[in-house]
Amino acid sequence: MSKDSLTAPVVYHADDSMVMDVPQKKLFLYGKTSSVKYTDMHLSAPLIAYDQKTSLVKAQLSKDSVGNVVAFPAFVQGDSKMVSDTIVFNMKTGKGLTKGTYTHQGELYVYGEKIKRVDENVFYALRGRFTTCNLDTPHFAFISKQIKFINKKWAFSGPVHPEFEGVPVPIVLPFGIYPLNAGRHSGLLAPTFTTNNQYGVGLENLGYYHVFGDYWDLETRASIFSYGGHRFTVRPRYLKLYRFAGNFEFNYLNTKVLDVPAAKSFNIRWSHRIDNKARPGVSFSASVNAGSSKYNSSVPNSPVQNFQSTMTSSIAYAKVWKNKPYNISITANHDQNTLTRLVNLNLPSVNFSMNTIYPFRREEPIGPYKWYENLGIGLNTQANSKTFFYEDTTTKATKQIADNFKWGAIHSVPITLSLPSLGPVQVTPNVSYREQWYQQKILRKWNTDKKRVDTLSLKEGFFAERDISFAVGATTRIFGMFTFSKKSKVQAIRHEIRPTIGFSYKPDINKNHYQYIQSDTAGRMQYYGQYANNLYPGFSKGKAGNINFGIDNIISMKVRNKKDTSAGAVKKIVLLDGFNISGSYNLLIDSFKMSNLSISARSNLFEKIQITASASMDPYQIDPATGRRIDKLVWGKRPFSLGRMTSGGISLQSSFNGGNNKSGGEDNLSIPKKRGVNLVDDFGNAMNDYEAETQYIRNNPGEFVDYNIPWDISFGYSLRYSNFLNANGSFSKSLSQDVNINASMNLTPKWKLGANGSYNISAKEIGMVSMFLSRDMHCWQMSVNISPVGKFRYFSINISPKSAILRDLKVNRTRSFMEL
Repeated sequence: MSKDSLTAPVVYHADDSMVMDVPQKKLFLYGKTSSVKYTDMHLSAPLIAYDQKTSLVKAQLSKDSVGNVVAFPAFVQGDSKMVSDTIVFNMKTGKGLTKGTYTHQGELYVYGEKIKRVDENVFYALRGRFTTCNLDTPHFAFISKQIKFINKKWAFSGPVHPEFEGVPVPIVLPFGIYPLNAGRHSGLLAPTFTTNNQYGVGLENLGYYHVFGDYWDLETRASIFSYGGHRFTVRPRYLKLYRFAGNFEFNYLNTKVLDVPAAKSFNIRWSHRIDNKARPGVSFSASVNAGSSKYNSSVPNSPVQNFQSTMTSSIAYAKVWKNKPYNISITANHDQNTLTRLVNLNLPSVNFSMNTIYPFRREEPIGPYKWYENLGIGLNTQANSKTFFYEDTTTKATKQIADNFKWGAIHSVPITLSLPSLGPVQVTPNVSYREQWYQQKILRKWNTDKKRVDTLSLKEGFFAERDISFAVGATTRIFGMFTFSKKSKVQAIRHEIRPTIGFSYKPDINKNHYQYIQSDTAGRMQYYGQYANNLYPGFSKGKAGNINFGIDNIISMKVRNKKDTSAGAVKKIVLLDGFNISGSYNLLIDSFKMSNLSISARSNLFEKIQITASASMDPYQIDPATGRRIDKLVWGKRPFSLGRMTSGGISLQSSFNGGNNKSGGEDNLSIPKKRGVNLVDDFGNAMNDYEAETQYIRNNPGEFVDYNIPWDISFGYSLRYSNFLNANGSFSKSLSQDVNINASMNLTPKWKLGANGSYNISAKEIGMVSMFLSRDMHCWQMSVNISPVGKFRYFSINISPKSAILRDLKVNRTRSFMEL
């Protein structure tokens, strides 16, 4: 090879034979995988001709005796590959011309009758066809006479028209611009055309995405509707590897519904987190979702968001001191009810704690600790400040915040001692000292003229109150086993009982902080606490000498598979995860010494049905004449009764499916990445791939279905009951029952039908019901979603490609209906 013509040696290989024409300086290679290599260019073909004078290489396909193609020429440079009928290129300049060429650009499969290669990054296709369908005969394609490709960046075409199943569609676009570069890149964001009976015809989410560098980018979107409404969104995101990451979003919405006056609303979302590696022992995170109460219900064509009646925010900072028992956390919280328009603010909440330390322990112990070395002391301090305000009232929000502002603090010093076990019994004594700080002190009196309790004086300032209690507790575990014959499938049933008993004493050191005054016209007297209206209520009045008791039960069994005689065939099944009864008895008060009994149970039957139940039982009798409680236990009349249920509830949840159908449709678990979905949740928090998939499925059930599962169904049932005794002797009873269900089934391997909804049995009201029908069309998909009942009803049909590069090329029809 002449050094003047080429900068690197040419390596060639022939499978069958090689012919060299020395006078003409030509080389012919024959064989199915013959090849020529030069720098990073690699050509393989069954027939290759190389001209050393011109540096031209020509490759052709080969056919067998009946005319079938045996092998095609293939040209590879870097990660770019072309398969053609004929390839001619200049090894010195890198330019070339191919015929009948197939190549792959990002997610596009490209075919050109002729392709002119200018360099390694740019080529032109004549009478080209491109598609995202990977079949030899694609379901759809776009046809254009001239197409220019810039490798991994852009594709440009002249007039282009689509075809489906080889049939041209009489729709022509004057030009086309197609992004090919992977990762982040600046560009326009295509809009969506929608219709809505409240807002009219809309052009939604037209925008621009701009990358400012490696650390942050900005997305802006705008929507406009024919009735006069509009929406504007700004969403910057930032990331610095191993330091921090987050995003911010501002939404402004001007709602115009027919003849109703325009209403303005806004929403702010912010998510931020720091990497644990940035500052070990320190964490900071933010999740903010706040704005106008009417924003969620006003967002057009978003039925899921329309039903969200709460907005919450949290900003948290925490620090743990290295090699020290101290830690601190500072949080600020916000919650907002969009129905009542009540906004609660917690600004801020400070928690400081010291883990239990053992001051009497030796630094280098030899042998076990002495009993007194297990004496531990801890510290917990919490300071809070809270306020609230209502939106859209005559009183300014700033004045409401100032008037409703409250603060307080509580400190506790627990002292514990872990004594050696007394056989199977573990005894643990403890002492607890508490102190609370208040901002107000209230003195009251009975107003004889107005016949009510009035405030005598209200003092603002700093006030403190203290309390102390002593307790000792004992716990043990008791086991019972019932065994069956070796031939039985059930080998044994075990019952575990965990009884606890303890005694606690609290002296009455705060009796002077209560006033005993007349409370009604009948002359009845009542105690009123001086610190009752503070953020933390005052300590309770009176001595307390409680006997605390409880018992928990766990039942499990061992079963074996009769077909398997190995030791591993026996497995443990928990029948009852817990059945607990607890209460207390106060020895130092003169009446109503027994507390309400708390009962709870939980089980996961057959690892399929989750059951939880709870109840609160009042053990005292009710006087039939007055309707009031009397100091007599129900066991006097009904020995086996636990009392009157004041509140309770039960919930059941379960799910079943038809297993995994391996012959089902395409696995869509990478849908969020394919479609370029923002990996943030409803509150702007960054999500991992699994969370993003879950979010996308919930918001678009018809577009994301798993065809591998033939059918699935999940349901839940909840019952809540309350029966409280009012001051006038009457009872306030309420019963609420709800049922929810989610189900889907494959009509065929490519069709799926699903539905979900809820029903309030007590109110006889149907909650939001939605149904979907989905069709997997290989490279396309179709989904139909409908919600026929509820305040926000909608219908939508969507047909779109699965590829992210063509995600905006979709047919969408959405109609929303709102009960005004």
